[in-house]
Amino acid sequence: MKAVAHTGTDLASLTDIELPAPSPSGRDLLVKVEAVSVNPVDTKQRKAGSPAPRVLGWDAAGTVAAVGGEVTLFKPGDEVYYAGDVTRPGCDSEFHLVDERIVGRKPKKLDFAQAAAIPLTAITAWESFFDRMHIDRHGKHRGATILIIGGAGGVGSIAIQLAKLAGLRVIATASRPDTVAWCRELGADEVVNHRQNLAAQVKKPVEYIANCSGDLDSHWPAMAELVAPQGSVVAIVGNTKPLPMDVVRSKSATVCWELMFTRPRFKTADMIEQHRLLNQVGEWLDAGKLRGTLRETLSPINAANLRKAHEKLESGTMIGKLVLRGWS
Repeated sequence: MKAVAHTGTDLASLTDIELPAPSPSGRDLLVKVEAVSVNPVDTKQRKAGSPAPRVLGWDAAGTVAAVGGEVTLFKPGDEVYYAGDVTRPGCDSEFHLVDERIVGRKPKKLDFAQAAAIPLTAITAWESFFDRMHIDRHGKHRGATILIIGGAGGVGSIAIQLAKLAGLRVIATASRPDTVAWCRELGADEVVNHRQNLAAQVKKPVEYIANCSGDLDSHWPAMAELVAPQGSVVAIVGNTKPLPMDVVRSKSATVCWELMFTRPRFKTADMIEQHRLLNQVGEWLDAGKLRGTLRETLSPINAANLRKAHEKLESGTMIGKLVLRGWS
């Protein structure tokens, strides 16, 4: 089967290769991959290097080609979408193995490219809000305010929409006219500039803060100042320097982390929640309660286009999601 793998750390290390098609066992699905999306995890994993050719990619949509002996949720021919497991080979290959418990049914109204743009970001935003900060998705916290840092990125784009579905007032951050417009299109009630003083712009304490950007360190002082007493903050990336905790501790604020690979990595008892949430997100997309976040598509899926995709991600100018579709 065709695949794209890397060994080095630079863009040139992404190369086209041929691999034997895997066979499913246990709870694994063998998926015929039709489209893949790129995320910051791809560039970070590439920069870590690999002693042997390694396939990246943790966002895919395709069709179930075969199933393992313990599979109960899907059958061959089902159309699916998922993010996968960073401890296993990625989905930048014609066929891919993935545990059925972290796979959802592809939204019917989305094509494969549109569907591939959703899983990783939707899982990250959902778990950040509903599992980590314990926001009630049925509206119990309606009227509370959330600050979403990095509103125009992949995670931010779906996070704005999920927050609005939960009844929250959304303040998103963006720094360019096109990203400001995108955040407003997605439903943000207010947009502020993360390149300027956030505390001075937001002014009042907010119940929830979600840092969906790739930068925690520089935003931490504003996050600590703006979170309301007994409020919650979540970050999807780690810090590179020690974070001063005195301010958030004085407020008894909750500080939590979100890594959407935690459930599959540790095979947690609630691993199937990713299957359930992807199905719910799919239903909302089909019902028009959520909109897709795909902004750019490259075809076919090959090393040359993946190099372009990685370069675009590393430029820091992404809006929404970029997807590669089809095999040559």
